[in-house]
Amino acid sequence: MAIGFMRKVFSFAHRQKKNAEKHQSLSVNPSKDNKSSLTSFREYQMIQKAVEKKQLPIKEVVIEQPLKRPWVTRLKLGLSRSSQKLGNSINSIFTKRKLDEKTLEELEDVLIQADLGIETATQITNTLHSGRFGKDISTDEIRAIMSSEIRKILEPVAKPLKLNLSHKPHVILVVGVNGTGKTTTIGKLASKLTSDGLSVMLAAGDTFRAAAIEQLHIWGTRTGSPVISSQLGLSAATLAFDAYEKAKTLGSDVLIIDTAGRLQNKTELMDELAKIVRVLGKHASEAPHTILQILDATTGQNALNQVEIFRNVAGVNGLIMTKLDGTARGGILIAIAAKHKLPIHFIGVGEDIDDLELLSAEEFSEAITGNSEA
Repeated sequence: MAIGFMRKVFSFAHRQKKNAEKHQSLSVNPSKDNKSSLTSFREYQMIQKAVEKKQLPIKEVVIEQPLKRPWVTRLKLGLSRSSQKLGNSINSIFTKRKLDEKTLEELEDVLIQADLGIETATQITNTLHSGRFGKDISTDEIRAIMSSEIRKILEPVAKPLKLNLSHKPHVILVVGVNGTGKTTTIGKLASKLTSDGLSVMLAAGDTFRAAAIEQLHIWGTRTGSPVISSQLGLSAATLAFDAYEKAKTLGSDVLIIDTAGRLQNKTELMDELAKIVRVLGKHASEAPHTILQILDATTGQNALNQVEIFRNVAGVNGLIMTKLDGTARGGILIAIAAKHKLPIHFIGVGEDIDDLELLSAEEFSEAITGNSEA
């Protein structure tokens, strides 16, 4: 056991050295004024020591665990609370009853209470009414029909994230309210992109929270991505402007910019977000090329309003939903798809680096309904 542990420590130290050598040539010392800068090599060393000190025991535990379950299994487990809640409600309605007006009304109420939204509830009950009204129907048949209708709603929006690398760097601006998991999602996204061979730069645009800046630096180290940051309180728009220039100079394929979590009812903060978009547009009329909003499934119906407001202010053109494993309100993703029809690129069902995956209409619809064919 001790030998195995030392091998893992040696492997970790080797990766540290490799990352340090990779970034030493890119690092510049932070400026003495408020200008943003690349993380210096000394800063990277400090961060890496913190990672080793705080996270090595955790990494050891993870290494000892068996290989992760396939994504579909993890998705089903993540959505189990949502699926069980929905299934229990359906079972209570359709026990030895024909499909009549009363049962359809009760089903519609159940679907709305499960956060699937009015549009989805209406579509499902209309399909049942047209095909099975007045007939006996089993809960398995109900689940199969629900799964089919939900799949129809999700298919048009379940799209992979496409980056147009004729724009270099391709700028991804990440927005959302506090607590949705923006910074963690940025780290997971950077991991996917660097694994595909792309060079990624990160910008710590949440300039008012030291913890957010530190967290992004750690993700930068883990993914081999240089990080642009500034002293606390610097204008996020200024940092975004500087980050673009440095990404252009270094030839980065992708620049991902974090932003401060802002409540959608805070006008001055939303104005600052709009300013970031305008400033990036001065570099290139198309920038930012992708504006991703991170949504937290646990917020339920409030997520619907968040999408509408951020879409109007920042021009959001893609969504990522996180924390589907921590709630019984996973149906909100379907409601958002039905109402806003924005592309939903990824969903998250955990905190690990690989717990972010493409949205599959088929897999999600079967997992949330507990369809026996899944």
